[in-house]
Order: sequence, then C-alpha cells, then structure tokens
Amino acid sequence: KQKKEIAEKIVTEEAQIHEGAVILSIDGFDKEGEKVLVLELLAKALPRLQQENDDNLEHASKAIQAAEGVEKEIATMREAMDKAREAVVQLERETQTASHKKESAELAVDRANKEVAVLAATVQKSQDELLRELSKYGIKHLALDALDNVLSELTTRREQWLSQQENKTEIEKQLPSLVFQVQHQAEQITQFEGELKKHQGELDALIRERDDLARSRQTLFGDKSPDDEESRLSSVIDQCDKHLDDSRQRLNSATQDLDKLKNSIETIEKTMLTRADKLKTEEAAFQARLSLFGFSNEVDYQAACLPEDERNSLMQQAQQLDAEQAALDARYQDKTTLLKTEQQKQVTDQPRELLAQALETLANSLKELQQMLGGIQQKLKDNNDLRCKQQERAKAIDAQKRESSRWDTLHELIGSADGKKYRNFAQGLTFEMMVGHANRQLQKMTDRYLLIRDDRQPLELNVVDSYQAGEIRSTKNLSGGESFIVSLSLALGLSHMASKNVRVDSLFLDEGFGTLDEDALDTALETLAGLQEDGKLIGVISHVSTLKERISAQIQVSPHTGGRSVISGPGCGKPDQELEG
Repeated sequence: KQKKEIAEKIVTEEAQIHEGAVILSIDGFDKEGEKVLVLELLAKALPRLQQENDDNLEHASKAIQAAEGVEKEIATMREAMDKAREAVVQLERETQTASHKKESAELAVDRANKEVAVLAATVQKSQDELLRELSKYGIKHLALDALDNVLSELTTRREQWLSQQENKTEIEKQLPSLVFQVQHQAEQITQFEGELKKHQGELDALIRERDDLARSRQTLFGDKSPDDEESRLSSVIDQCDKHLDDSRQRLNSATQDLDKLKNSIETIEKTMLTRADKLKTEEAAFQARLSLFGFSNEVDYQAACLPEDERNSLMQQAQQLDAEQAALDARYQDKTTLLKTEQQKQVTDQPRELLAQALETLANSLKELQQMLGGIQQKLKDNNDLRCKQQERAKAIDAQKRESSRWDTLHELIGSADGKKYRNFAQGLTFEMMVGHANRQLQKMTDRYLLIRDDRQPLELNVVDSYQAGEIRSTKNLSGGESFIVSLSLALGLSHMASKNVRVDSLFLDEGFGTLDEDALDTALETLAGLQEDGKLIGVISHVSTLKERISAQIQVSPHTGGRSVISGPGCGKPDQELEG
C-alpha cells in the first residue's frame, strides 16, 4: 500500500507541474516585463523544483524497493501459511480417518465378539444335537478333531444302507415275478411228468415196433444190404414210373384221338343227314327240270350234256366267276360299310373343290404357324439366354446385397449424417466402463441392485432387482434413498475413470443423505472414507446432523438477520466473514 501511495503522489506532482505550465501558457500576460519577471522566477524555481522532484523520485524508488521486499516477505509468509493450512487440513483428514477407522474397528470387534459368542453357543448346541443323533448309531463320544472320521464312517454306513435298500427294493420288485415263475415252472414240471409218462409208453411201443420191423426185415432181406436193395428198388420204381407216365401220355393221346374221331363221326353223320335231305330235294328238282326241258329220263339228259372236259372247263370258269363275284360282293360290302362309317362321322358335307381350297388355306396357315413356331422357339432360346444372364445378375445382386448388408449393419450401428450414432456408440463404450465401475461401488453399499444399460436406449440406465427374482426396473421407479445410492455409485464410478487429459480427484455431494437409513448412511460414509484414503477430495453438502459426528473438517454456514449468512471453518479467508445469502 505504501508503494501505491508513493506512486500516486509522484503522478499528482507531475500533474501539478504540468497544470502550472499549462495555466501559464493559457492565461498569458499583458506586459512584456511581467512575462520576463515570471520567466526569471520560474528559472530560479525550476532547479529547486527539479531537485525536489529528483529527491522525491529517489525516495519513491527506495520506497518501491522496500515495498517489493515487503511483498516478497508477504508472499513467502502466505506460502508458508498455505502450506501450514494444508498440513492442518491433511492432519484433520488423517485424524478423522483414524477416528473413523477406530470407531469402525471397535464396532467390528464388538460385532465379532457377539458373533463368536453366538457361534460358540450354536456350535455347542449343534454338537449336543449331533451327539444325540449319533448315539443312535453307537457313537457315544464326539471330538471336534474327529468329525471327519465320523463323517467318513457315517457316509460309508449310509452308502451301504442305500445299497442294501436298493437291493431290497429290487428284490421286492422281482419277488412277485419269481413266485409266478416258480408256480409256472411247477406246473410245467407236472405237465412234463405227464408227457414223460406218455412218451415213455410211446417209446415202449416204438421199441416193440422196431423189434417187429427188424424181424420182418430179416425175413425179407436176410443178409442183403439195405442200401443196395433200396437203390435197386428205387431204380425199378423210377422205370415203372417212367413207363406209367409214357402209358398215361399214350392213353391221353389215344383218348384225344378217339374224341376227335367221335366228333368227326358225329359231324359226318350230321352232314350225311343234311345232304340226304338236300339230295332228295335236289333230285326232285332235277326230275322237275328234266321234265321241263323235255328229257324223259336221266340218260337222255346225259346224252344231251356237254363232254366232260368242256363241262369241267365251264365249271372251273363258273367257280372262278363265282369267286370273283364273291370278292366283288365282299369289297362292295366293305366299301358300303366304310362309306356308312365315314358318313356317320359327318366330317364334312362340302364338295371336293371347296375342301381342296380349304386344304390349301390350311396348308398356308400351317406354314405361317410353322414360321411363328420358329420365331417363338427363337424367342424361347433368347429367353433362356436372358434367363441365364439374369441368374448371373441375380447371383451378382445377391453378392452385392450381402456386401451391402454388412455396410447396412455397420451403418445401423455407427452410421449417421451428423455422426450421432457413432458418437453414441463411442459414448456407450465409455458408459459401459463407467457402469462397471459403478456396479463395483454399488455392491459395497447394497446387494439388491445391479446397473445395466437399456437395450432400446443404450445411454439410459436400468436396474436389476435381485430381491424381485431379477426383475429389470427403470431407475425412474426407485425411491429417494435408492436413487441417491445409485447416483452416488455412478459418481464414484466416474471418479475411478481416468484418461490422458482428464483425472477426477474431487467429488462434491449436495444433499441426499437425509433419505438414507442408518445402515445405508454408514455404508455410504465408509465408501467415501475409502476414496479419501486414495487421495481424493470429498465434499459433502448436507443438513443431516449425524454427518457432523462423522466428518471432522467442516465449513458451517450460519444464517443471520437481513438475508445474510456467516461461514466459518478451515480454509475460510477470515474467521467470521459475512456473505450475502
């Protein structure tokens, strides 16, 4: 401040000198003598003023140097004060941490002692109950160091009992079947005994029959070889069978011939009867004709007949003419039948000339159709060629579609004109890392929830509620305390993330602790204390009175009248600095 005052004084004096000179130049003098007098006075006063000015400048320079030295000392003192304040804050932190650890350790020791007592009672009770149960199996004493042996022995006994029980069950299952089999076998034995007696009688009869046959054989064959006799008799029987077959064939042939002869005789007899009647008729007609032509008898007729050769020749000509007439009649009949058949078809009633014209027209149409057919066949060939080309193009299109599908998938994941998808994709990777860190912090505070990313909105959060069979819920449906725990875990997860240019070493929490119960509050404070041990600065803004007992380094804000508040605590500029509310 002294340096500043001296500098201001120098500026003021220079301004006054400049102002005096300006006044002289502006006001002027009417008389030349007055001007000369003033100039002389100024000339005399100028050295003095310059000397005073130099003295003042020298004094000011010394004052400035002194002020700079004071400033350096002040800066040194401020630096030392800051270091001392930081040391005090660090000491308060360490004291708070040690106190918290001590309290946590005492609580843990108390809980451990209680749990040990409960466990000891439980162990003794379990040991007594176990001994009562084991006494049923002949075990009267039980030592803790021999539990493995007892367990091994009981396991062996249990396996043996289960094995015997399974055998018993299997035998009980098989017992009805075995009883039935025994009864069935007894019935079969009785039946077999009866059959055995029956077969024994049959065997005795067969033995007697065998003896009789042996005696008969001896009588028939004597000492001849049965095989040779059997071969000889078989040969004789075969020859007899062959002769019998030949005789049967000859008999069948003779029978057939006899049947044919009988049929022929019957046919001839019928023919003779027919011809006899016809002969009588013809003879009567012949006699009538003889009388008609003036012949008295057959001799006259024969005398009047032509010679036999000529008659035979005429007869042959007549037969030939008859044959030709029969052939012509047959052809006429065939043609007539064919005509009737064709007329029944009613193919057309047009004359031949019109049919010829129609045939020519049809021939021309056929030619045109053949030409059209050739064109169509060419088109079919072209179509087949185009189809082959189309198939090749379809294959190329399918290949291009598969390639395009890969790019579409990539576009669907990270592609957009403004880069939003890729930005969301990259942010999703970081978000996934943050969710992983947050879940590790959340598990320290509660075992109920697990954070996951929303499938439809990748940058949104859902929670898995393990108390509700793994149901997935939105974070918007959480209560106030649950939302605070989730937010705290996210903040802690974010504080554990670091990159080349960003590092989160400070964390400030504004309210939210009032919605927690006592256990959740203890868990949250323990987690924050663990972060403080890692060298991170944790700031808490809260009105919960319980926090005052757990946090030693505090900055308190006290309301005053007139809309003003007072802050106090370590790190504040003044002990009681007033601030606007």
